[in-house]
Amino acid sequence: MEQASPSILQELWQNLSTSVILLDEELRIHYANNSASELLGLGQKRLIAQPFESIFHHHLIDLKRLKRYVLEDGIDCQQHKVDVVFIDNRASTISLFARKLYCDNQHFIQLECRRIDEELRFDNAFNQANQYQAARNLIRGLAHEIKNPLGGIRGAAQLLQYEVDQQERDECAQLIIDQADRLRELVDRLLGPNALPKKALCNIHKVLESILKLSALDAEQSVSLRKDYDPSIPDICLDEAKIQQVVLNIVRNAQQALNGHGEICVTTRICHRVRRGKLMLRKALLIKIADNGPGIDESLKATLFYPMVTNKEGGSGLGLSIAQTLVEQHRGFIECDSWPGHTEFCIYLPFEDELGSK
Repeated sequence: MEQASPSILQELWQNLSTSVILLDEELRIHYANNSASELLGLGQKRLIAQPFESIFHHHLIDLKRLKRYVLEDGIDCQQHKVDVVFIDNRASTISLFARKLYCDNQHFIQLECRRIDEELRFDNAFNQANQYQAARNLIRGLAHEIKNPLGGIRGAAQLLQYEVDQQERDECAQLIIDQADRLRELVDRLLGPNALPKKALCNIHKVLESILKLSALDAEQSVSLRKDYDPSIPDICLDEAKIQQVVLNIVRNAQQALNGHGEICVTTRICHRVRRGKLMLRKALLIKIADNGPGIDESLKATLFYPMVTNKEGGSGLGLSIAQTLVEQHRGFIECDSWPGHTEFCIYLPFEDELGSK
């Protein structure tokens, strides 16, 4: 098959739905395709040789970061949800991706831009609906958890009004104390762990081995616990007890989801330049817990880490919320992906204290 001719490639490039702009080392526009011309509201002839900054009435694009990371360091750079006002006073929110390009003995920034206004409106509406449902679930869960202790406290207080026997009075008082403690424990669990992690260097595989041995005691014989470790992973600084709590919670959730049949695989890897929103981990430990169970219900996915969100009979819905808090205390994050026949939780923990975003 013959290669596409230069004219076809040029036509293809011009008709991409993504706006493509080529900037030289002085951040002047060297090239812009048709989509870029439509986005910026200027003809291509008016764009060429213009300073990139001059085509906006106002913008929040970090041009210094573009120049430093892309041109000087050769690192791809992404800026998401950037507010701009074009020269014709149209306001918009755009997403940018920049990469270094070397051509004709010159260095360029290949800039890909797209408007995300409609995406943000859709996401905001979707998030509002999820937050509303999560708030309703939280209120219902709290009402259920609070109602029983309050009923016990009220009943014991009524008995105290009429009880004359000292032993009976002491028993009623103790009941009130026990139910009040139960309510306090609920509030503490909702607030989440507040003690700062006590970090120390440890071997993550020793930590995981102790968890899996404990989990194996609870697992049905037909549930297989498999390991896929990277033995080259160095010691990492973390609070061993807190990370054990996180992993144990996720493994036990997987065991319950499998209902006595299936496989759980715990994987460790080193990852570089892992990004989540504005957070970027230059070097991170990945702990992945995957199972081949039925998957997470679609209605729960968006609010999975919210408190009081659960589909387990008798579950509090606080386990994953607490797990997320513990991981965030280590300046890491958790991600979850699930479909029928597969669920995986990925825990990312930084190897170094210095974090950044690019």
